[in-house]
Amino acid sequence: MSSLLFCDCEKVESVDAFYKVVLVGDAGVGKTHLLSRYMKGSLPEVPKATIGVEFSTRTIKMQVGGVAKMQIWDTAGQERYRAITSAHYRRAVGALLVYDVTKQATFSNCIKWMEELRRNAEPDIVIMLVGNKVDLVEKDPTVRQVYYDAAAEFARQHGLFFAESSAVTSYNVKHIFEHLLQEIYNQGSKSKQNE
Repeated sequence: MSSLLFCDCEKVESVDAFYKVVLVGDAGVGKTHLLSRYMKGSLPEVPKATIGVEFSTRTIKMQVGGVAKMQIWDTAGQERYRAITSAHYRRAVGALLVYDVTKQATFSNCIKWMEELRRNAEPDIVIMLVGNKVDLVEKDPTVRQVYYDAAAEFARQHGLFFAESSAVTSYNVKHIFEHLLQEIYNQGSKSKQNE
C-alpha cells in the first residue's frame, strides 16, 4: 500500500490540518480491505495478512474546517506483531477500531484494543468502533454474532463513535473515514476554544 496520495479536492494549494489515524482490531476483521476500498475504490487483488504496519495518505475537503491530510496506518492484528504496531499509535489522534460482526471474539477483544490505544496514542484520541462485514449478514442474517444495539451501547459507554460497514459492498466505507476525520477536527476546535 505504501504512501498513496489521493485527493478529493481540486488543486489543493494548502492543507489546513494533518492527522494520523490508525486502524486496529483482530486479524481478519477487514482493516486492510476497508483501507483499500477507501483509497483505491477496490479490494486488494491478493488478500494477505498485514505484516507490521503499512500506511496511506489522503487529502480531503472536510465539511467544516477546510482541507485535511489524513495519514492512515493499517496495523497487523496478530498478537506476534503487537509490540511493533503499538509503537505506531504514537501521535495518532484518531482510530478505527474494527471488529467482524460475524465473530463475537473480535468484538470481545475491542476492549483490549481500546485500552491499548488510550495507553499509547494521544490522550484525546477520537475512536470510531466499526462493525465490518455486514454484507455477510445481508446474505444470511443467522451469521450475525454481534448485534447492532449491543455494539452501539458499548460505544456509548466508552465514548466512541460507531458505525457498521462492508468493504465488499462499500457500504459506509467513505463515511467511517471521513466522519472520523471531521470529529477529530471538531474535537481539536473545541480544545482550542477552551484554551
